[in-house]
Amino acid sequence: MGETAHKHDVFQAIADPTRREVLRILAKDELPISEIASHFSISRTAIAKHLLVLSEANLVSGKKVGREKRFHLGPEAFSEIHQWLAYFEQFWSNKLSILKYIAEQEET
Repeated sequence: MGETAHKHDVFQAIADPTRREVLRILAKDELPISEIASHFSISRTAIAKHLLVLSEANLVSGKKVGREKRFHLGPEAFSEIHQWLAYFEQFWSNKLSILKYIAEQEET
């Protein structure tokens, strides 16, 4: 009830292509915002906003190292995405198996 910040879920967070690219970048290394921003043609402030959304979804987190804040992936949140995709993977696997069966029946 007293929560003032709007929390984003993982699906809202990954809906944006810039945020997906930030995740790809952070998958390789823990980086400060300045290095993350250097990969984009948008402002550092815009990257900070994207990082906030990713942080609210628990996809990334930051820690102070000296004078800078370094961001890294929070892999726990990716399990929700994986579970959701796994459902549809099974769905398509079943549909493709049926299609294969029908195609093979028509050949004989």
